[in-house]
Amino acid sequence: MNAQNILTDITALTRNRSRANDDGLFLHRAALDEVEDRLSLVNRTFKRPAIVTGFPQAWGALFPEAPVVPDAETLKLDQKAHDLVVHAMGLHWANDPVGQIIQSRRALEPDGLFLSVSFGGQTLNELRACLAQAEAQITGGLSPRIAPMAELRDIGGLLQRSDLALPVADSVTIKTEYTDIWHLMRDLRAMGETNALQSRLRRPTRRDVFHTAAKLYQDNFATDTGRVSATYEMIFLAGWAPSDSQPKPLRPGSAQQRLADALATNETPLSD
Repeated sequence: MNAQNILTDITALTRNRSRANDDGLFLHRAALDEVEDRLSLVNRTFKRPAIVTGFPQAWGALFPEAPVVPDAETLKLDQKAHDLVVHAMGLHWANDPVGQIIQSRRALEPDGLFLSVSFGGQTLNELRACLAQAEAQITGGLSPRIAPMAELRDIGGLLQRSDLALPVADSVTIKTEYTDIWHLMRDLRAMGETNALQSRLRRPTRRDVFHTAAKLYQDNFATDTGRVSATYEMIFLAGWAPSDSQPKPLRPGSAQQRLADALATNETPLSD
């Protein structure tokens, strides 16, 4: 991979994740509930699932007998060995998200299901805005602090690029409240989601930047209770490994009945 395209410092990400604790994994539990709900709607009993995640302590309970592998650059999954691959809370840090999905698809047997959940572009938009404004005001510049997470309309296209059939993308937004910006940043540390960007500032940030950001946060995002709000967007992707048994769209011009007849209406030609 070209060094210029590296988003995430994997060493820093691993270190940050090692600091996560059970209290900080509440969003993983919410994501796990959503995944279970989605799987319950699929008319299928999965017998050979696999889970890809950097947080095995949170996701191992989804399928206790399933292998749980880290979301490393190369996934330790055998080809065509699974009927379900769940990629949990890691795509937003992936240096090659398309590669992660393609490797997951290759691990699926025909008509196997790929399902992922990761943070989306609306995540921490409040914190992002306040830190950017404060840093620009105090230092006259900006440094990368929060991963540039993809928007739903963009990340959904990754499924088709990965040759997955019947692709579906949707999102769930969770609003939380914190005492102040310091409380939020402590929570991010407990989640293992602090700054792991390759291009991050490598020296301590000036304290007055954080104090200015804290005031901006309180002024712009305070709730009726006097606390501050934070947004987390979770994006869910689903797609199936191609199979001859799956429904296929008809070829253009192959319809056996006119649309006007099916709708029981008169056909009106368009004027030139």
